[in-house]
Amino acid sequence: MKTLIQALRTKELRNKILFVLLMILIYRIGSYIPTPGVDYKAVHECVTTMSGTSQENFVGLVNLFSGGSLLQLSIFALGVTPYITASIVIQLLRVVIPRFEQLHREGQSGEAKLTEYTRYLTIGLAVLQSSTIIVTARSGALFNYMCSDVIPDTSFVNMLIMVMVMTGATGLIMWMAELITDKGIGNGMSVLIFISICSGFLNNLWNIHSETNGWVKFGVVVAVFVVILIFVDYVELCQRRIPVQYTRRMIGRKMYGGSSTYLPLKINMSGVIPPIFASSILSVPTLIAQFGNPDQSWVTWINTNLGSSTTVWYIVLYSLMIVFFTFFYTSVTFNPEEVADDMKEYGGFIPGIRAGRATAEYLNYVINRLNTVGAIYILFVALIPTVLIKALNLNTSLPFGGTTILIIAGVGLDTLRQAKAQTEQFQYEHFLVAKDPAELEDADNDSDDSAVSDAEAETSSQTAVAVAEKGDGEAETESEAAEEPSDEDTEDDDSEDKDSDSKDAE
Repeated sequence: MKTLIQALRTKELRNKILFVLLMILIYRIGSYIPTPGVDYKAVHECVTTMSGTSQENFVGLVNLFSGGSLLQLSIFALGVTPYITASIVIQLLRVVIPRFEQLHREGQSGEAKLTEYTRYLTIGLAVLQSSTIIVTARSGALFNYMCSDVIPDTSFVNMLIMVMVMTGATGLIMWMAELITDKGIGNGMSVLIFISICSGFLNNLWNIHSETNGWVKFGVVVAVFVVILIFVDYVELCQRRIPVQYTRRMIGRKMYGGSSTYLPLKINMSGVIPPIFASSILSVPTLIAQFGNPDQSWVTWINTNLGSSTTVWYIVLYSLMIVFFTFFYTSVTFNPEEVADDMKEYGGFIPGIRAGRATAEYLNYVINRLNTVGAIYILFVALIPTVLIKALNLNTSLPFGGTTILIIAGVGLDTLRQAKAQTEQFQYEHFLVAKDPAELEDADNDSDDSAVSDAEAETSSQTAVAVAEKGDGEAETESEAAEEPSDEDTEDDDSEDKDSDSKDAE
């Protein structure tokens, strides 16, 4: 709260906050604008019919990230899902394509090129996903066959227009997210995901009180959510700090290094990627089963064992996938050999560990231990909704899941950290408090006097250097220049030399 108040007092930060709120408002308005060619009344009836059912498949995951606009078939139905998928794919392709790894090592120019590839892939995925959504909505599979005729005109031209509108809206969302990152506070995509998740949070939470002993269940769910949110915030801020010592190096005429620092490693280095990957993969069989005959045995088995997150098969496979993707994604994003080589190149080493291969092995050992703790932590957070549903015998799905809690906590902490860092830049007295004219005049006089003294000091130093160069005939190093005699000492030495010469002549 203190950071927010200080930010609102500063004009620059206040404008950034208002800009972010404007982008959020536009994003939420677009979530309620229906796509051309969609029967909005039929879609509204379908959403009302499905309001009491649980969406635990890929459609439910995409609908969560789009803020409920997917099932409403709005122009922002895809949300930020194509961009997230494209970013993850480009990041994973660094292991397969050497060109991407080379661009990643080039720094800012290489990252700009990878961002360009991500945008192109986002548009391609938007075309593919919008086509899939429109086809499934026309057949009724998008709404679990509870309703149909949401798209009256099924001609090719109308379908093409709908695909183009959804794809263009996805590009608009991507542009708005980049504007938030450049001109606002926080990461644009993370802020939009946060708003999408929180848009239906309170409504779903309030629906719990309508069940038997609803107020008791409501209080338990709220209490568990607050406790888990505090626990997640605490763990996300935890770090394993590895001490790093840098040796002194002479670069040109200056001495660098000789300082001590540390390498911060988070407990959960993979973030929300493991539960998202696990949920997406486990939702594929149920998505395929929607196109099969319900009387077939394989369709029945999938709907029985993988159709709900409370079944034994789902919990076991979900847990194994979370552990696997925790280690896999960390190995892709953090390369111990690359970190060890960079430390060795700049003269850094871990006390007690030799630079080079030994450092890489030590970092790999530490990362494996952190990943083990991180996987257990993610499992604990991800399985809380399942435990609550079974313990409280809830008929409706919880408004939050493991992925939801991790995203809310992570985005909130990151945005607050950036806001605090930008606020500290304006914590100077002349930015916040207006001074009297007399004080400003005194300050100007003091600055003029200091400028004059600095100019005199600079002139004297330049004179000393000129005398030294004239006497020696060549450039001296910085240490030798510090030991040069003054003008009076030089004159005394010259007089002594003349006296000695006259005595020799006599």
